[in-house]
Amino acid sequence: MPQTKQNLPTLCLITDRRRCVADGLIQTVAKALTAGVRLIQLREKDLSGKELFKYAEALREVTLKHGALLIINGRADVAIAVKADGVHLGQTDYSPNDILPFVPKGFIVGVSTHSKEEAIKAEKDGAHYITFGPVWPTPSKAGYGKPVGIEKLREVVKSVTIPVFAIGGVKKQNVNTALISEAHGIAIISAIIAADDPALSAKGIIEEARKTKETQ
Repeated sequence: MPQTKQNLPTLCLITDRRRCVADGLIQTVAKALTAGVRLIQLREKDLSGKELFKYAEALREVTLKHGALLIINGRADVAIAVKADGVHLGQTDYSPNDILPFVPKGFIVGVSTHSKEEAIKAEKDGAHYITFGPVWPTPSKAGYGKPVGIEKLREVVKSVTIPVFAIGGVKKQNVNTALISEAHGIAIISAIIAADDPALSAKGIIEEARKTKETQ
């Protein structure tokens, strides 16, 4: 496994360029990186491969400047082409086992999960980490059913040995609740991407996560 539970960052910032308020996507992510974010997932599902590649190239450059990891959602080919750190797969994508023999050494493969069964299967199939949710109500995960809640999150964390990132409605006010479930981390979109001041928002969330982790 290229990354361990101990060295994957706690906060994963997932992109959505349509929600950026003050700046474009690259500038917004750059501000978050300056604030201390060290794991970025490029998730722009409506883009063509060519368009996604351009964003991926730009984000690879800026993430390298800050020593941050870059994961590409759904497109291992794009991830490999720009020398990203990994790919994140959905439930309708291919299995981690299908691509692991063909990716570079140290390549990270994550999987989105929405049930305990999917979480267990993802680990069995070779995923290095999973996201689980939606934990709380959120427009970005409206198509994945009702919020699962914190108890389901805790149950999933106990059912696998790989890092679990809570996703869906995560914001500064509930970071503590997500992390005391013993989830490894949190995955966030709008609380940073759509903030008037992405850097300030990211700093607040990182500090809240740090304080929670220190008490565990």
